[in-house]
Amino acid sequence: MKRLGMIPVIMAMVFGFMFTGFSAIPPSVKSDNSAVVELNLLNGLVSGNEGVQTSSAYYLGEMKSQKAVLPLMKLLHTATSEEARIIAALSLAKIGDSRGLFAVRQNGKFDDSPLVRRMCENFDRASNCNGK
Repeated sequence: MKRLGMIPVIMAMVFGFMFTGFSAIPPSVKSDNSAVVELNLLNGLVSGNEGVQTSSAYYLGEMKSQKAVLPLMKLLHTATSEEARIIAALSLAKIGDSRGLFAVRQNGKFDDSPLVRRMCENFDRASNCNGK
């Protein structure tokens, strides 16, 4: 029961960070440590902790990590929570790789959740508007 109560909180935090200045990766993270940060975030995607997975997925999208495309596609297709699938789709759209964009487009048509389908359609539409 406590887990269900956390879902709206997590959604509010994720979407709140997306629309504030806090969503950008700090300059210190973009420095010489970016390869180490990317590796740690990739490891976070396969973590058993959903919060770590979604945070890692989000920041890999912010980094536009090409190495994250396949793991994010796997998360998009296998995650049990809507939140994780939405963040994976958002990150794939931000990265802009054709394989990831195709996966987002397909999820917009075939995901079990109407919310995830709608969000994937929006991300797909936005990526098309940006010329990808």
